[in-house]
Amino acid sequence: MILMSPRLPAAFAARLQERYTLIGPIAGIEPSALPPEAREAKALITLGNHRTDDALMAALPSLGLILCYGTGFEGVDLGAAGRHGLVVTNAGDANAEAVAEFAMGLVLATGRKVVEGDRYIRAGRWSGNAMERLPLVPGLFGKRIGIYGLGEIGKRIATRAAAFGMSIGYYNRRAVADLPYAYHASLEELARWSDVLMVAVRASAETRHAVDARILEALGPQGLVVNISRGSVVDTEALCDALERRVIAGAALDVFENEPEVPERLRAQENAVLTPHIAAYAASAQSAQQQLVMANLEAFFAGRPLSSRVN
Repeated sequence: MILMSPRLPAAFAARLQERYTLIGPIAGIEPSALPPEAREAKALITLGNHRTDDALMAALPSLGLILCYGTGFEGVDLGAAGRHGLVVTNAGDANAEAVAEFAMGLVLATGRKVVEGDRYIRAGRWSGNAMERLPLVPGLFGKRIGIYGLGEIGKRIATRAAAFGMSIGYYNRRAVADLPYAYHASLEELARWSDVLMVAVRASAETRHAVDARILEALGPQGLVVNISRGSVVDTEALCDALERRVIAGAALDVFENEPEVPERLRAQENAVLTPHIAAYAASAQSAQQQLVMANLEAFFAGRPLSSRVN
């Protein structure tokens, strides 16, 4: 028996039901709201930003496996999972290619004013006169992209950015061996160096609001910030301040602090490109994630080692 927290794609849910008894979706699971049969669930499929805490684990006495459908697992209390003897897995690098290509799409959208150009035409402002065009932009060739979080997704973003002729820098807790990119000792140092600050770090208590007013000031009036990580990493109020006062040139966000809510103040910023958390929403990525979930379920019930364990 498997408990499903999010509403997964119907075709995938049907595949699961062919092999397992499936309960759910039960979004925002609270122990008091669990159906009685949930006590028999041996696996839980959830999303990384869904709260999966000690109280929930205690309410599921048969549970042995927590599968995070995506790469994030910040909502899972790993300490509690250890105490309850639970294995936790995520999607590993299954969606890394899709997220990286979308990240570069956001860089292009904001850096080359793609969305602004779309609005310009739809508003009927283009007369065909070559002198009446949008302001010139710096372009990307030869510019510096600073990647905050050089994990599987960050590395793929770096490869794609290099193909655009950009210089690559990054900040991690520690330098990554055998890579030609410039390591920076702090996020502020990286921001000062960067023309584009790419947020690709894993969400955690330590990274919450890491990109704050100080970092945005360091990025500067020609700088762009792109976030495909988690909304919690960027201080939304500080970002709105920076966009309104032109402390930075623009932003592109696929993730937000309180999804699906996006503050009106942020939606009002014409120098921001906003998308509804769709970086991993490509057929290739979804297929890979689903295959990994199926493989881990099969391995768990067969007593074999699991892939992409995070604890």
